[in-house]
Amino acid sequence: MTAGLQLGVIGSLALSVASSVAIVICNKALISTLGFPFATTLTSWHLMVTYCTLHVAQRLHFFEPKAIDGHTVILFGFLNGTSIGLLNLSLGFNSIGFYQMTKLAIIPFTVLLETIFLNKRFSETIKLSLMVLLLGVGIASVTDLKLNMLGSVLSGLAIATTCVGQILTNTIQKKLKVSSTQLLYQSAPYQAAILFATGPFVDKLLTNRSVFDHKYTTPVVGFIVLSCLIAVSVNFSTFLVIGTTSPVTYQVLGHLKTCLVLSFGYTLLHDPFTMRNILGILVAIFGMGLYSFFSVRESKKKSTNDALPVSQMQDKETEPLLATKDSSDTKKANGVSHGC
Repeated sequence: MTAGLQLGVIGSLALSVASSVAIVICNKALISTLGFPFATTLTSWHLMVTYCTLHVAQRLHFFEPKAIDGHTVILFGFLNGTSIGLLNLSLGFNSIGFYQMTKLAIIPFTVLLETIFLNKRFSETIKLSLMVLLLGVGIASVTDLKLNMLGSVLSGLAIATTCVGQILTNTIQKKLKVSSTQLLYQSAPYQAAILFATGPFVDKLLTNRSVFDHKYTTPVVGFIVLSCLIAVSVNFSTFLVIGTTSPVTYQVLGHLKTCLVLSFGYTLLHDPFTMRNILGILVAIFGMGLYSFFSVRESKKKSTNDALPVSQMQDKETEPLLATKDSSDTKKANGVSHGC
């Protein structure tokens, strides 16, 4: 990986973390302090503002739009929109602890899907580091695990649609040679449309309140606008991170955000914090460190092998013990992939 590409990956990861933590703090104030609980409808507004911003940027020639097959874009947009709605429903019909377990399950399920359908291979060291990471996040964030049939079904559907959506985000960008900006610009209207149509219904189901009857005071409107502006950065960095790394890396980054949000909640918002939270965060950070180390090491090994002269590659192919090399697509040199 070139120095320029490494800087690009690091920049996309930093933007993703900063914007995601900022929007969580903003939305916490909007939902908890100002009493605006309509998360699904708010997400549809996020996506519409994102599309409008990208449309202005395209008209100003900041990027060139690229035509993508209509069926692909529509399917992709509706799939991502559906996954957001299902995650919100999962939170509404499950305990907080079970919802956190749902998010933790996205990483192993993504690894399973990529292994089965994309023939990707994850080394034992990468799998071990992911287990340490998930253990730490589980210790820090999972409390009760109350189960119910409807909530479990919704969680299963949320995991499936989220994993497939994130894998498609990575696959479409690489197979069709489109940038994260181009893909987001094409798909955002469809994601927004499904959430705009279903959001009020989902929010009514979860809160027993109507978004249309809410009293929109100046502070509420101000925080909604701020949340939408931050969301532009969140949505852009999400596509950027998955495109430059992988879905698994994006999920690893998402759990880093979870740890940061827990920490910020304690230091800035004075949320309850226990030794269990601290221990879990430390274990998770250790797991992320292992994941980053092994990902970078395997990426360098892959780059070295790819750079060998043809004659040396032929020599290597004659050595059975060297023919099977671990090709961890879990990361292309630096970790991270989508969620808090």
